[in-house]
Amino acid sequence: MTDAAGASTGSAPWLVVIDPQAIFASTDSAWGSPFFADAMPRIRSLAGAFGDRVLVTRWMPTADRSTSWGAYFAAWPFADRPPNDALFDLVPEAQSLSTHPTLDLPTFGKWGPSLEGVVGRGAHIVLAGVSTDCCVLSTALAAADAGAFVTVAADACAGSTAENHAAAIHVMGLYPPQITVSDTAEILAATTSPSP
Repeated sequence: MTDAAGASTGSAPWLVVIDPQAIFASTDSAWGSPFFADAMPRIRSLAGAFGDRVLVTRWMPTADRSTSWGAYFAAWPFADRPPNDALFDLVPEAQSLSTHPTLDLPTFGKWGPSLEGVVGRGAHIVLAGVSTDCCVLSTALAAADAGAFVTVAADACAGSTAENHAAAIHVMGLYPPQITVSDTAEILAATTSPSP
């Protein structure tokens, strides 16, 4: 059962901020989203409301190059760097979002045993971050498949382009009731409303 914001009743939701890293935020990066700066204040507002129930993820370039990731890095050689490269650092505005260690994974989707181990099976997660049309989308679909309730804070996500953002939001909107598309104001209102 879910409330108006898509939250599973009986458990407090977690905010999962997907990959707020320099590689996805910088205008100098081939992967930089032109909408990241607009999304970041909304992400910070959400994090303030969620308190210690905030997780931040990072995409890391540590995938096995003998798999299809080898072809991926061949196509994007600028990202084929050591994991301690500054490109993979959190942006300064994201460094204080969570009291938990970052969840560092070499995959687009961040849902898996590590994330589920923190938030719990069948949990409600609110997704924000970058990019809407890659890592956010991949995380949302995998989480829904695993039985989580997912709310996407659409205006706190940054896509690679406006068109790709809209397309990803449309696709995620096809999965109710497991995935709900919402916005920051509605999520904040639901988070701060007293329980009935």
